[in-house]
Amino acid sequence: MSGSLLRKIRIFVSMLFIVPTTFLLIDIYGIIPPDISNKILFLQFIPSVLKYITVFSVTASGFIAVLLITLLFGRVYCSSICPLGVMQDVINWISGKIKRKKKRTFDFLREQKILRFVLLVLPIAFFLFGSSFALNLLDPYSLYGRFSGNFLRPLLVGANNLAAYFFELLRIYAVYPYSLKEFNHWPFLITVLFFAFVAVMAWKKGRLYCNTVCPVGTLLGYLSKLSLFKILINHEDCLSCGICAKECKASCIDSENKTVDMTRCVLCFDCIPSCPTEGITFGNSFREIRKGNYAQTEIQVDNSKRDFLTKASVYFLSFSAIAAQVKKKIVVTKPSTIPVFRKNAVSPPGSVSIDRFNGRCTACHLCVSSCPTQVLQPSFLEYGFLGMLQPRMDNITSFCNFECKICADVCPTGAILPIDLEKKKLTQIGKAKFVKDNCIVQTQKTDCGACSEHCPTKAVRMIAFEGALLIPEVRDDYCIGCGACEYACPTIPYKAIYIEGNRSHQIAKKNTELKKQEVINTEEDFPF
Repeated sequence: MSGSLLRKIRIFVSMLFIVPTTFLLIDIYGIIPPDISNKILFLQFIPSVLKYITVFSVTASGFIAVLLITLLFGRVYCSSICPLGVMQDVINWISGKIKRKKKRTFDFLREQKILRFVLLVLPIAFFLFGSSFALNLLDPYSLYGRFSGNFLRPLLVGANNLAAYFFELLRIYAVYPYSLKEFNHWPFLITVLFFAFVAVMAWKKGRLYCNTVCPVGTLLGYLSKLSLFKILINHEDCLSCGICAKECKASCIDSENKTVDMTRCVLCFDCIPSCPTEGITFGNSFREIRKGNYAQTEIQVDNSKRDFLTKASVYFLSFSAIAAQVKKKIVVTKPSTIPVFRKNAVSPPGSVSIDRFNGRCTACHLCVSSCPTQVLQPSFLEYGFLGMLQPRMDNITSFCNFECKICADVCPTGAILPIDLEKKKLTQIGKAKFVKDNCIVQTQKTDCGACSEHCPTKAVRMIAFEGALLIPEVRDDYCIGCGACEYACPTIPYKAIYIEGNRSHQIAKKNTELKKQEVINTEEDFPF
């Protein structure tokens, strides 16, 4: 098969993966159902590994398929399946178009063995200590998820609202406006910095991030040394002209020594059609090695750094414990009188506990994009330093819909487990805390009751206060921590009622006082 055809196939497969993955991460319309989203993300390596560890199911075994593909063909995952890899190719392609006058070329770079090893072992060490912090920062799928949610999703919202405006002028209401309820400054800034880091590397050096920083790239790279099919250089046909090395975006071809570092080759196939003598091919490595016509490089992994990595992990975990003590004030837009502090953030229903959630979530923000009420927002220090960027329930922004469990259905890592809707309605992710001195019934002697009216379980009820006035009372047994009361509370500058997260989720009692809704006979005429 010719190199140009292989390259076209690689581009086609890349588009086949990145287009639905990107739309899934920015879907504001809820077009893609959860069962389809799970299929789209089936082969994403880190989410698949984490979900397999959690549920131990064939439906979460996509990483095994990736490992098998790698043993056969090399780093196909990095080449076409990983959305961050494809994004880097797009950035590099744009760079090439802009620099066309200068005829941009690549050069062979020596492998950064120690750095690659450190960045591979560090996430594993953190995970063994019960934290996914390093995975949050380095996992390519999660990075792309945050890039999409922070940059592409607002663009889609803007385009949608512009279309809605013009359609409304024509009295067509097929498209409705969509508003982003919250802008989280610190998580956004962190995402911008990471994007700049990856984009600059891709702009100047192609796949340098994949071959130096990415732990998935390193793992699959060393596994690809055993692959059946590889990029091979024929010593007899090779002229050591260096043309292939100049086209190699992975900077892994040493034309002087006529070798290819397969631990860094991402199978872009740009090198094959560039060779004037057809001295570089993609073929069966074992058969060709027996013939003695091809050279392969052997990369030895330095294992002497393991003790250092373990100690470093312990240090960072200790630092996290200190940073976790930082308490963040509830953000409001008007001057405050009595500050309200949360001891624990509120993790999504299905996450079981904050500690488990922090140890499984890679902050890909798919749940953030999928949440119809936008109550899920990226965190900063609400979970502590090691939980940075992981989603939390932000009841200042919105509330958790009593009839919704989309976040649990779409989570690709198992950090939020699938949960039955009836069970979700009794899952207590937190408890409402009433601050009497902030309530306008107390301070202004004014009727309110907004919190009780919006409580779906009637955990908040109104009791006699002064004269004809009623004041809220919270019954913990019935509260599920959905945040409807906090979101509805009109009190300024701080809420008079807020949700304190449960570190471990509990089960609330079912409120038997709730009246069953009347069943409407749809066959009869409308009652009014």
